[in-house]
Amino acid sequence: MRKLWLSLITGGFLLASCGSTVAQPNTTAPSATTTSAPSGATQPLKIVASTSWVGAFAKAAGATDITIIAPSSVQHPPDYDPKPSDLQAVADADYVLYAGFEGFAPRLQEAVGGSAERLLTVQTENSPAVIKAEVLRLSDLFGTRPHAEAFLTRFDAEYTRLSQDVRTAIGAQTPIVVSQAFVVPWVGFAGLEPAGVYGPAPLTPEELATLTKAQPRFIFENVHMGGGQPIAEATTATVINLINFPDADLDLLAVFQKNADTLKSALGTTP
Repeated sequence: MRKLWLSLITGGFLLASCGSTVAQPNTTAPSATTTSAPSGATQPLKIVASTSWVGAFAKAAGATDITIIAPSSVQHPPDYDPKPSDLQAVADADYVLYAGFEGFAPRLQEAVGGSAERLLTVQTENSPAVIKAEVLRLSDLFGTRPHAEAFLTRFDAEYTRLSQDVRTAIGAQTPIVVSQAFVVPWVGFAGLEPAGVYGPAPLTPEELATLTKAQPRFIFENVHMGGGQPIAEATTATVINLINFPDADLDLLAVFQKNADTLKSALGTTP
């Protein structure tokens, strides 16, 4: 089937659509990666992360002292409006991590001030390639490479197991699906390919008509942003709500488990 990619999504477009100015990713660690305690022990790096998604990458890389700015309970954490008290932790942080598309990104940049080397841009995408690259990059900055490698070993095993479970639930069927742009990796996770992609901008009448013409059976929806309801209303497609942001425990593997359960439940009923 010809793919109907409706949104040409580049890094610049994504960031522009959220009205954020993004600093270039820093790849240089501070002169000291740990702070010596009076007892001679070392203290972990203090990490401030914009959202639980960014924080989960830091945790996977080996960080243990992580402060999150936007609560995970917010439906779309990048839209959170931080209070001045939320930004106090930035002053004492060794690193401040953000994705760049947060509405409050400029405030993080301002809070960092002249210490731009402490500000790191993290690419947030729940695909194996991006997770591996970002977790290893962060671990090299944190000095926690063995922890990151151990996590990635677990991640590879869990990803393979959960993905296979979803594919088994689908069976020999190949349902037509369309996907919100930021949950496209979950289409591949299910062993499928999207017949069309929408978002993050609202659907235009032309885009809606094209996606409707694809006659999707399922809509892979980004529960944090939405946008696919007009397609559901114009077709008989079933909406499958998928998450990207972990809970407050910053457990990235739990995101994969939850979405696997959701996909098995929905796609396992495919006629």
